[in-house]
Amino acid sequence: MMMAVVVLGGVVLVLYKMRVDIPALETSRIYTFLDSMGARAEQMKGYYESHFGKHGEEGESHHEQNKIVVTSPKAMDVTIPQEYVCQIHSQRHIDLCALEDGYLEAIPIKEGQAVKADELLFQVRPVIYKAELDAEEAERNLAQMELNYTRTLAAKNGVSPKEVLLYEAKLARAQAKVELAKAKLNFTSIRAPFDGIIDRLKTQQGSLVKEGDMLTTLSDNSVMWVYFNVPEKRYLEYMTETGKTKQSMDIRLKLADQSIFPHIGKIDPAHNIGAIEANFDNTNGNIAFRADFPNPERLLRHGQTGTVIINRPLKGAIVIPQRATFEILDKRYVYVVDKDDKAHQRGIEVDYELEDIFVVGKGLDANDRIVLEGVREVHDGDKVEFEYRKPEEALKNQKFHAE
Repeated sequence: MMMAVVVLGGVVLVLYKMRVDIPALETSRIYTFLDSMGARAEQMKGYYESHFGKHGEEGESHHEQNKIVVTSPKAMDVTIPQEYVCQIHSQRHIDLCALEDGYLEAIPIKEGQAVKADELLFQVRPVIYKAELDAEEAERNLAQMELNYTRTLAAKNGVSPKEVLLYEAKLARAQAKVELAKAKLNFTSIRAPFDGIIDRLKTQQGSLVKEGDMLTTLSDNSVMWVYFNVPEKRYLEYMTETGKTKQSMDIRLKLADQSIFPHIGKIDPAHNIGAIEANFDNTNGNIAFRADFPNPERLLRHGQTGTVIINRPLKGAIVIPQRATFEILDKRYVYVVDKDDKAHQRGIEVDYELEDIFVVGKGLDANDRIVLEGVREVHDGDKVEFEYRKPEEALKNQKFHAE
């Protein structure tokens, strides 16, 4: 806008100074108009020169004051945290269901209570099953008495040995019916199969339940199974590294409040710790991993979510500060200073991004020199005057020295 005003003013001044006579118009009125426009243009030109000219000089002086700082990539050991969303499950999580029809006579537990193995959880009224057991026990006792009497007769040759065998079989059948009646009676008492924590109660005392009705769930939270999906590339890296070291990686768990779970998880299928599924999911190219986490404080519960962090060590990785790079069309570049102190743009491939540094996969090595500060002041092919900074110093306190 200002440039347009200056150009227009320049045209007006030229016409005015040349005193061009415009035919078919009132020249005197035009000259009067041009006189006023010329004065206004001179004012605008002076304002532009005083303001923008001074600003440009300050910019040039500021440009001169900017120093070009050059450093080198550093080869160092780094730890790459790889994060995956995960689901947390109890190692044993089962539904407790009614085994027989009847009324709930007693529920000696509460929701959220920790129970021990074989502890009574629910009691169905056992009147019918107790009567059946009493009847079967009476039949067994009768069969026992008949067998004893038959054996006495057989000892006196009053009956044949086959008669004794017959009554022995009758007693065995009666005993089997007693055991069946006891099993049915035991079904009315629902006990904990292992140590765990009781979930919400699905029914209350006095309720009529049928066989198969769910009463509650029981979770063993002493060890938690944490499931997460790993891309095929990371899976191959994991298998290669664990094959070389013969050791499982330490796995950390970040909870919903961003705190880190205090215990370390393990994946070691060879020793029955953790697991890796047999098949890849063809829809997304992932494979499911399971890490086992000890949970002595019972902090983790079945159904929680979190983030698994696998700290992957890299030996001799090429590391540069992030601020030494710039981006063009989603590609990363740096300026490399050659032996003649000329800067050349070079593309790089970033394998991993940490808080303030990039781990470079391709494009640089530890012997290169790259522009660290003043990247915006450098152009491809420029010969630069610079101050060299050691890589150790360049990598210190990056977030406090961003350009």
